[in-house]
Amino acid sequence: MSIIDFSEIQHWTSDQKADFLKKNNFFINKLSTKKRIVWALNNLPHEIVLSSSFGLHSVVLLHLITKQKSDIPIVVIDTGYFFVETYKFIDFLTEKFNLNIKVYSAEISSAWQEVRYGKLWEKGIKGIDKYNFINKVKPMKHALKDLSVQTWIAGLRRVQANSRVNLNYLEIKKNFFKFFPILDWSDKKVFDYIKDHNLPYHPLFKKGYVSIGDVHTTSKYVKGMVKEKTRFFGLKRECGLHHIK
Repeated sequence: MSIIDFSEIQHWTSDQKADFLKKNNFFINKLSTKKRIVWALNNLPHEIVLSSSFGLHSVVLLHLITKQKSDIPIVVIDTGYFFVETYKFIDFLTEKFNLNIKVYSAEISSAWQEVRYGKLWEKGIKGIDKYNFINKVKPMKHALKDLSVQTWIAGLRRVQANSRVNLNYLEIKKNFFKFFPILDWSDKKVFDYIKDHNLPYHPLFKKGYVSIGDVHTTSKYVKGMVKEKTRFFGLKRECGLHHIK
């Protein structure tokens, strides 16, 4: 199969797109994770990028993808509010795996934003949404355009949140494909992979964190707590990054 021509797909009807996705998602579901990634790299249109938060489980997909394409651009959206441990983890993994990191951030610094808007994350849903749009959504849109992306690979998994339960491995957006190769992985499979391949854990794992984002909107896990409630004070789970169309 030759590389899919996305410019052709853009002229398809909604029924044609739906049929294409149904057939390919059925096919992808039957493949091993390695074969899914090889199929994507060989058949989905370039440029292909991987986005990574360098969170708790990010090392798994970084390892899986770079074993097949070592120089793939890895997009990091730096909000300026990562945990110190996350910044150190990014530096450590970048050196360890010789990662091709592409860092994007907001047009104005985090300090300047606080002067202009105050601490948006303390202003309820509207403030959090504005914060996420400025620091995550806009920089990611810039990255997609700047890198001429036609295929965006990400590490979302269905078990992470109710908002991800109905995701498919392959999606068609306006100008690019979205591909989730470990969508069906359980937490156990993630940790088994990390152990089996002797990969490093995020430093905050041992401190009780189960999901890691910005320092001011990430909480430690407390027994009995719904894991997705450890982000954004339990007010929401998604930052909007993966709703870009």
